[in-house]
Amino acid sequence: MTKEQILWEISKKLVPYPAALSRMEQIAKSIRAGEAAERVWLLEHPPLYTSGTSARAEDLFNPSGYPTYHAGRGGQWTYHGPGQRTAYVMLDLQRQHGSAPARDLRAYVQALEAWIITALASFGLRGEVREGRVGVWVINPQTGGRKKLPPLACVSHAG
Repeated sequence: MTKEQILWEISKKLVPYPAALSRMEQIAKSIRAGEAAERVWLLEHPPLYTSGTSARAEDLFNPSGYPTYHAGRGGQWTYHGPGQRTAYVMLDLQRQHGSAPARDLRAYVQALEAWIITALASFGLRGEVREGRVGVWVINPQTGGRKKLPPLACVSHAG
């Protein structure tokens, strides 16, 4: 991340997915224009599913009929809902952030993964990356099995 201050914003109420996307688009434009601080927005959504580029409608098991949204990210289906904190990271990728050089999305994602692993460690959880996969994985303390953390629903950037 940068040495400049990054704003941390926490929403205490559930934020509908379309409202979150609209707000992030506005914030990203403001960051790009130099009118707003970069930020990490922590929130929870009402129950919903997002589809990635590999999602197939026939693979979704949705007996409650939760809304679905196309997320434009990789992967398949991801559930979001109350109790699941989502972090939306909005940075200007035209600039270097820590070890991630400007305009290097792969390095940016790797830096985010490292940041998440460090944050998990502060809570006594061991996160890890897996070769050939994107995301952070943790050992499920109840089953001892490995489970992927729910991905960031959208990694928004201003760049």
